Amino acid sequence: VAADLALLAEGIVVVPLYARQRPSELAGILRDSNPSLLLYDSPELPATLLAADAPEIPSRSLGEILEGDAPTEPAGAAARLANEDPITIIYTSGTSGEPKGVVLNARNLEHMVGATLERLDLLMRGHGGEERAFHYLPFCFAGSWILLLLALTRRTTLTLNTDLNRIVDDLALAQPHFFQNVPVLMDRVRDGVEKAIHRRGGPVRAIWQGAFRCTVAAANGEKPSLKDRLALKTARATLIPSIRARIGAHLKSLICGSAPLSRDTQLFFEMIGIPVLQVYGLTETTAICTMDSPGQVVPGRVGHAVPDVEMKLGENQEILVRGPNVFAGYWNKPEATVAAFQDGWFRTGDQGEMDEAGNWRILGRVKNLIVPSSGHNVAPEPLEEKLSSLVPGAQQVVLIGSGRPHLSAIVTGPVDPAELERALEAMNSELPHYKKIRGSIVVAEPFTIESGLVTANGKVRRDAVAERLADRIDALYAREGIPA
Repeated sequence: VAADLALLAEGIVVVPLYARQRPSELAGILRDSNPSLLLYDSPELPATLLAADAPEIPSRSLGEILEGDAPTEPAGAAARLANEDPITIIYTSGTSGEPKGVVLNARNLEHMVGATLERLDLLMRGHGGEERAFHYLPFCFAGSWILLLLALTRRTTLTLNTDLNRIVDDLALAQPHFFQNVPVLMDRVRDGVEKAIHRRGGPVRAIWQGAFRCTVAAANGEKPSLKDRLALKTARATLIPSIRARIGAHLKSLICGSAPLSRDTQLFFEMIGIPVLQVYGLTETTAICTMDSPGQVVPGRVGHAVPDVEMKLGENQEILVRGPNVFAGYWNKPEATVAAFQDGWFRTGDQGEMDEAGNWRILGRVKNLIVPSSGHNVAPEPLEEKLSSLVPGAQQVVLIGSGRPHLSAIVTGPVDPAELERALEAMNSELPHYKKIRGSIVVAEPFTIESGLVTANGKVRRDAVAERLADRIDALYAREGIPA
C-alpha cells in the first residue's frame, strides 16, 4: 500500500501483480508491460520469474525500500496529472485467453472515487464517530484498489486481513461497518450457518426453514403463511442475534462484487439483518458500472448505473457501456482495443437485463453460451448456480455440451454421486428439454489457480477445464444409456 501510494503520487504507472498466479502468467505480464523496476516481497520471486522465462528487470525488495529513517522532505513534488494520463495497467484474468493490460487513467479514477463516495455517504448517513471498514481481498484487483482509496479519502479506519485462516478473529477485532466481499466467501458463511442449524435438528431447524421461506416469499411479493411469519419472528428473537454478532454486530452492509451472487445467499444475509449491496463492473470500467443504493436493494439484481455512466443492450443481450469510467485501451494491443468497442460503446461480454426501475441483472457471459446440437442457446451460469445450491459439498459446477446432444455438468468437491443424481432429477423436472442436464462428471479436487484452471480472481477457465478433462468428457458422451 505504501509503495503504491508513493508511486501514484509521483505519477509513475503501476502494474500490480498477484503472487498466486502461475509464474508463467506473471512472466508473460512482465514481458508485455516491460517495466523499469520490479518491487517484490517474497525473496524467491525474482528467481522464480527468471526460471519461467521472464525478462531480466531491475528488482528491489519492499522491505529494503521501507528500511531506515523516513525522509524529512518528499522525494519530489506530487504529480499533476491530466485526465488522460495513465495511472495503472491492470491485467485482466484471461478466462479464455492471454491476459490483457487494461490502461486506466486519472479521469477514470477520479470519476469512480467520486461516484462510490456518494453511495458510501448514503450508507453511512446519520452515523457519528469513527467509521470502520474491513478488507481481505488482494489490492491488485481494481475494485479492491478503489476501496483502499475510498477508505483513505474518507479517513476510514481500515483493518487488513492477510491470513484467511484468521478472518473470524480479525473481524471481531475490526468491528467494521462495511466490507467488500466475493460471492464464494459469502456462500461459505451461509453454508456454515445452515449446516450448524441442520445439526441441531428438530424445532431449531424447523424454525430456521420457516423463517427463510418467509423471507423468500416476501421478496417474491407473496404473502407468507402465518406459520412462517411466526418462525421468522422467533428466529429473530432467538437464533439470529448470535449469528449476526459473530459476523459483525456493527455491520451496516456487506458489499459484494466480482461475480454474480446467489439470490438465496443475498436473502440469507437480508434475513439476519445485514443488507448486501451488489456492485457490477469490469476492470475495463474501473471496476464499477452499477451499484445498489442503500434502502433500494432488489435481491438478485446489481443496482442502477452510477452517475454519468450509460448502459444499454446490444446483440445477444450483451451489455454495452459508455462513460468516464471506461478505460483508454489495452496496453500494446490496438486490435483488441478496437474489437472491444462498438460505435463508441464498450462491449462488456456480459449478458444482462434491466427492469422498469433501472435495476440491472447479470445473466452470464456471452462467450459462455452453450449451443448443443439442438441449436438452442443456453446460458450456463443460472443452471450452474442452481445445481451448486442443491448438491452438498459442491465446490464448482461447470456446464458443457456445445455441439453435443445434451448438456452435462462437471462438479468438483466431496460430492456423493447419488445426491448429485437426485439433484439433477429435481432440476430437470422443471426445465425445458434443451436445458436438461443428462450427464455428470465428479472431480474430487476443486479447480485452483495453481492448477491453471481458475483465474486470479476465482473464475473457472472453461476452455482449460474442457481440455484437461477431454478424455472423460468424450467417454461420458460415448457411454450408452444417456438419452439424447
